[in-house]
Amino acid sequence: MKRRNRTFELFSLSFLDLISCGFGAVVLLILVSKTGEDVNNATLEEAKEVLAMITEVERNVGVLEQEAEQRKGRIESQSRLLDKLQNERALLAEKKSAAAAADQKAEDDLEGLELVEESLNRASIRPQMNVQKRDDEVGGIPVDSDYILFIVDTSGSMQRIWNRVMAEMKNVLAIHPQVKGFQILNDNGVHLISSYNGKWIPDTASRRDNVFKAFAGWRSNSNSSPVEGLEVALKKYARPNIKLSIYIFGDDYTGGSYNDVIDRLQILNTNKLTGKPLARVHAVGFISQGVSGRFGVLMREVTKRNDGTFLALPKN
Repeated sequence: MKRRNRTFELFSLSFLDLISCGFGAVVLLILVSKTGEDVNNATLEEAKEVLAMITEVERNVGVLEQEAEQRKGRIESQSRLLDKLQNERALLAEKKSAAAAADQKAEDDLEGLELVEESLNRASIRPQMNVQKRDDEVGGIPVDSDYILFIVDTSGSMQRIWNRVMAEMKNVLAIHPQVKGFQILNDNGVHLISSYNGKWIPDTASRRDNVFKAFAGWRSNSNSSPVEGLEVALKKYARPNIKLSIYIFGDDYTGGSYNDVIDRLQILNTNKLTGKPLARVHAVGFISQGVSGRFGVLMREVTKRNDGTFLALPKN
């Protein structure tokens, strides 16, 4: 077989393709290499800027934290100073209150002494009468009243001697032979039996027992001042045509002026036609722990001006 001789061409299609591909690869590498260099340079600059910003922020945060600590210290110091001033203010307020209470007590004691002196002066100029003088400290209570009304201090100090209070009330009822009715109020004018408000409780043995059973468990607010109770008693129960005796049971008087009570009672307890008291006002003074003698000072004058007797019971 005859062999053909081939002619070798330098710039054949395959060679050109190879050259083109290689050139394209080189161009691509150049482009890629240049773009990556630009991106990296831009990223590095931005990173430097961000790092600088972070550093600046951290520095500012440190400064702010330092200022905050300083302010916190100043606030704590001012808070301690404020607490100290408030404590001093509270102590001063307590001292002021104690001083005011002492001044008020001194004024009340002085007023009580003036009342006693006035009573003694009246007794010294009163004309002597051919009657037996009654000892207001011990006895001599008239027992001709048809109606008995009790005004009882229901404060905590009286509650501690409640059984004795109840026993003395029963004794008062026992010494009055002709009691038609009775009533029990506390020093604020609150009725023991609300259903008998404005009415008399009939005096029978069974009714007494039931009333005193209720009285044994009676707990009512009290201000240790019989003013309100006296006003309710005189307005609702004092009448010119009945014989009424009011008995005030207490151990202390926490009100203000003595004269206000005495003057108010005299207005309410005066018969407008005769000028005489509508009711006799008696008082029984108990001695309990931690109380003053103001109740006795007031009740001596109240009972003297209202045909009554003040009995000061011994401490048992």
